Amino acid sequence: MPTRDLTLAMVGSGGDGVVTMGDMMAQAGARDGLNVIKVEAYGPQIRGGESSCVLRMSAEPISAQGDAVDVLVVFNWADFARFKGEVVPKADAVILYEASDPTPLAEVKIPTATNATWIPVPFVEIATKATGTKAAKNIVTLGILAELFGIPPASVRKAIEFKFGKKKAGVLEANLKGFTAGQEFADTIEADVSARKLEYEVRATKLVMTGNEACAVAALHAGCRFFAGYPITPSSEVLHFLSEWLPKAGGRIVQTEDELSALGAIIGGSFAGVKSMTSTSGPGVSLMAEMLGLASMAEVPCVILDVQRGGPSTGLPTKSEQSDLFISVFGSHGDAPRVVLAPVDVEDCFHTTVDAFNIAEEAQLPVLILSDQAIGQRRQTVEAANLVHAVIDRRTPAADELADYRRYVDTPNGVSPMTFPSMKDGIYQTNGLEHDEMARPASSHVMHEKMSKKRFRKLPWLEEKYPLFQRLGPEKADVGIVCWGSSKGPVEEAMRELAAQGVSVSAFVPRILMPFPKKALLEYVKSVKHLAFIEINFVGQLYLYLRTMVDLPADTRVFKRSGGMNLSVTEVKKYVEKVLSETAAA
Repeated sequence: MPTRDLTLAMVGSGGDGVVTMGDMMAQAGARDGLNVIKVEAYGPQIRGGESSCVLRMSAEPISAQGDAVDVLVVFNWADFARFKGEVVPKADAVILYEASDPTPLAEVKIPTATNATWIPVPFVEIATKATGTKAAKNIVTLGILAELFGIPPASVRKAIEFKFGKKKAGVLEANLKGFTAGQEFADTIEADVSARKLEYEVRATKLVMTGNEACAVAALHAGCRFFAGYPITPSSEVLHFLSEWLPKAGGRIVQTEDELSALGAIIGGSFAGVKSMTSTSGPGVSLMAEMLGLASMAEVPCVILDVQRGGPSTGLPTKSEQSDLFISVFGSHGDAPRVVLAPVDVEDCFHTTVDAFNIAEEAQLPVLILSDQAIGQRRQTVEAANLVHAVIDRRTPAADELADYRRYVDTPNGVSPMTFPSMKDGIYQTNGLEHDEMARPASSHVMHEKMSKKRFRKLPWLEEKYPLFQRLGPEKADVGIVCWGSSKGPVEEAMRELAAQGVSVSAFVPRILMPFPKKALLEYVKSVKHLAFIEINFVGQLYLYLRTMVDLPADTRVFKRSGGMNLSVTEVKKYVEKVLSETAAA
């Protein structure tokens, strides 16, 4: 019987076009209204190296990449070996491989593929004959996959036309010939792969975008008109996107010499009255620690997007990890309040980024967004109608407040009216020194204590105003999972599968990490028999962080491992089963 959920993986060398192939298939699926998630992995080399792409297409709702692969395409077995444990074919997977690869099949060991269908394909030969270049083998492969597995051929053709339509006519024509040649070769394959053919109903077209693109679009929507940044994997796409689109919206963009100057620039832009943002990854946040203190002390709104990667140091530049939580909530000299948010998927990157601007402008604080590579560079379908979010602009002082303007006047929620340069009667001096209500430098203990209380008073106010968390699953559950960021998708999908098996599991997913929704968490803890944390970092940073502010049950369990491989649904299910087994035996 055909399937309604298909996961494909493509593996090759840099330049083989496996990521481009995945992008075009994702576009084709989105055009027909399918739900799509596409993730990619590649080596840290500037040129060459290995790359892989895993694409899941489904007629049903999905929230995670496929754990095991239905269809595997391998251009080079040596490259496939580098993704051991990351690209895992099912026992009965269909494996298409380059027929001319010199590696003997006897040496190709895929322990999971015990009953696989192996199909040799002369990708290079077909591409060269049809287009005159072996570089088109990825387009040939698109034709084969479309014909064999029900990926909509007409929509794939449109994706090819979109990709190559602006190039010379001969380039587009050659690629379309390669696609057709792939379809024709697929007709000669005798193996029965009908069980892998995707069956679905054509629905309204969806958007397909990455988390980084969603953040950039949200920044424009929120009114950001100044961006300063330094390119760093895996956040550089935000800089690239806004360098094209921000000037069209009347904004300005600067590529700075480093991340420290990038944050300094946006603090200056925001001080001047313009909504401002930067993006980076973990190493950049380390450099920004000093300037985060300045933004907190001067009470200047700014938004910092951190697309996390494996660390520390240069670490794993192209792989995902949830290990920047500590530096985000604690990383500064002195007592420097800030807000930390964490989106859970591509669509949520849009909403979280708008929330970040709203909170920054309302509370006059730096706001960090903790995305990660698994979200930032993932392509996922999004309903265009869902990309709507209310925008809050900066409140400028009323006339009576300007009559005796005090920039840092103490208020019940800690937020003072903020002017911008040249505003009549609103001029004030600011810097990184402690100050009084008039913004005049003040070094007394009494004033430092007063202004520290003022600045930190914003956090409980924000905790109440922005209840940014999700509760998933039944009101009462045997196992309750606390997770954050990209871990939410696999946890949610595992919960659905476990529920079908009669296993009661719920989840608490905070989207705001500082200030943390403590009351909501404690209420949630009362609703579950056994509590477990799931996060992708070696020490369990969220668990350790929460222990500094709330009492967690003594038998709380923690699933934690380093990054480099995305969390899988299977891992979550096995861990839940382990928790239930251990508690039953206790």
